[in-house]
Amino acid sequence: MEKNQIHQDDALIQLVTFRIGEEEFGVDILAVQEIIRTMAITKVPKAPEFVEGVINLRGKVIPIVDLRRRFGMDQRATDKHNRIIVIETASVIVGFMVDSVSEVLRIPANTIEAPPAVVSGLESDYIDGVGKLDDRLLIMLNLDRLLSGQEKEALNKVG
Repeated sequence: MEKNQIHQDDALIQLVTFRIGEEEFGVDILAVQEIIRTMAITKVPKAPEFVEGVINLRGKVIPIVDLRRRFGMDQRATDKHNRIIVIETASVIVGFMVDSVSEVLRIPANTIEAPPAVVSGLESDYIDGVGKLDDRLLIMLNLDRLLSGQEKEALNKVG
């Protein structure tokens, strides 16, 4: 058991990091299918408020969730830095629009602390933890819990 504990302490977690406003977030790289530039997004009538619309990605219709809206942040104009992070969650392929993608990082698992009850006004149920890097904090998101079952069902209908 001690040997396993040492292995866990030395474990590295590989993350895709991105920004929304001034906050930096990270998601497990294994959850990410691809990262694409923004493209023409078709609005969908009566879609959930946080859904920007849908895109056609190589013949697949994918709903796009605006994480700024999802987190209740102020809207801002789309620019050349915006990206869409495409993931599959509960058999639904979804694109999450972010302000910019920063980098792919490898951080030691032992630098991640459990989330406080509230981080920057976000509910903590979809926050896995907070990564402590040299000069910054990284909010670790669990994309599977970012959307409720009902919201995933609604996205399935949109897509």
